[in-house]
Amino acid sequence: MSGIFFRLWALVFSSVDTQADIDTQAVTITTRLNIVNKLIEPDLYPRSAVLANGTFPGPTIFGNKGDHFIINVTNSLTDERMLRATTIHWHGIFQNQTNWADGAAMVTQCPIVPDDFFVYDFNINQAGTYWYHSHYSTQYCDGLRGAIVIYDPNDPYIDEYDVDDESTLITLADWIHTASPTPLLSNDSLTTLINGHGRSLQVEVTLNTLSPLAVISVQPGKRYRFRVASLACDAPFDFTIHGHKMTIIETDGEYTTRLVVDSLWIYAGQRYSVIVHANQTIGNYWIRADPLFPRGYPGFDNGRNSAILRYAGAPEADPETTDNSTQPLNEDDLNSIESPQPPGKPELGGADSVIKIKPTWDPKTSLFSINENPYTSPSVPVLLQILNGTFDADQLMPSGSVYKLKGNSSVELQIHGISTGGPHPFHLHGV
Repeated sequence: MSGIFFRLWALVFSSVDTQADIDTQAVTITTRLNIVNKLIEPDLYPRSAVLANGTFPGPTIFGNKGDHFIINVTNSLTDERMLRATTIHWHGIFQNQTNWADGAAMVTQCPIVPDDFFVYDFNINQAGTYWYHSHYSTQYCDGLRGAIVIYDPNDPYIDEYDVDDESTLITLADWIHTASPTPLLSNDSLTTLINGHGRSLQVEVTLNTLSPLAVISVQPGKRYRFRVASLACDAPFDFTIHGHKMTIIETDGEYTTRLVVDSLWIYAGQRYSVIVHANQTIGNYWIRADPLFPRGYPGFDNGRNSAILRYAGAPEADPETTDNSTQPLNEDDLNSIESPQPPGKPELGGADSVIKIKPTWDPKTSLFSINENPYTSPSVPVLLQILNGTFDADQLMPSGSVYKLKGNSSVELQIHGISTGGPHPFHLHGV
């Protein structure tokens, strides 16, 4: 078992961004997400899903750094066999001074009940690749997931690529044939979907046919900023584009120094921007997203776990390319372009507060615990408890799952690895 530690500031009622960071051309973007049940078959296996505006993935939300977003989420769910309440979390968005809009059910808000709506209203003073998903139990595994792209007018790499638009977004997802709230079992994750398309081992054998794959079209000689976003419920993916190097310039909304790789592991919720030069012979090349067994079925027979990179002028056919990675991503080689100085002293335990995070898995209850405390949603959202006058963190529910931080202090989280149920990334809302 291994672990990591990192530092953050605990800031109370202070803004990370200054007014100077906000683009003077910022606009208000108003959109509506209607959450519906719909029978879909992205891998030819029909199942009822929970979808934003009836599509998988949901519609991509675009904007520029500094824009103001007003997003009306309407709950039109009707399928009694599935979870019918909902919320939406805007993954990676800081929500500075708008934590009520973070979307975590029973932490910052009550779930949205059927035939009701909730308006999320917030500014995004960040740039990069993000995503949104249901934050109500395991519901997002049923399909309520989509991407967010925030452009930066001052992008330091803008001169190093030619194309960055909706056509260069690559979403990866595991598609499970059983509906929540059924417990997630490893062997239920049958299909890898790339931009909503994929081929299932189970379906291909049963129907003896092949479902269409996603096609990413490129023009010879152009340079593309591909935004690779994992919308996975559980499975990690080994991502490659045959015959092409990838230069990483952004990860999880942070610019990095240039790093050239030919493959990268991407875990649930993670995002990478990579520059790819379409400088190979005109043809079709495999895009692979091989899942980690047993949380998916690895392999590429019949084009599973795959999409197609197609040069203009190439025939409409499956590729015949092969590839072996010789330059895989080592995450230790990722460096922020800004090289910020972390808070506290440069040593283990050098922060004002040190919190150990030790996850465990109980196969008897099918529950994860943090520091021996399984999380149970409180009857009243944590934020509402505070607004109702409970200011002592020790009195907040759920007991054992709320940690007290001192304002304007440095905090060190020591995150321990987990053997069963891992590997899986940790994501901090609001930082």
